[in-house]
Amino acid sequence: MKFTVYKDKAGEFRWRLVHANGNILATASEGYSSKASALKCIDNVKASASAEVIEE
Repeated sequence: MKFTVYKDKAGEFRWRLVHANGNILATASEGYSSKASALKCIDNVKASASAEVIEE
């Protein structure tokens, strides 16, 4: 899997988490004015994902 960062139609930065088969697994829920902010969000997602919390 990999994260990709791109600019949306409004010119804001967003990210996607893409599986090796090309399927999009997750996306940013908001746009960011700077690429650095989008990358910081990716770091936050990575840190949160390691918590391994599953809710039903």
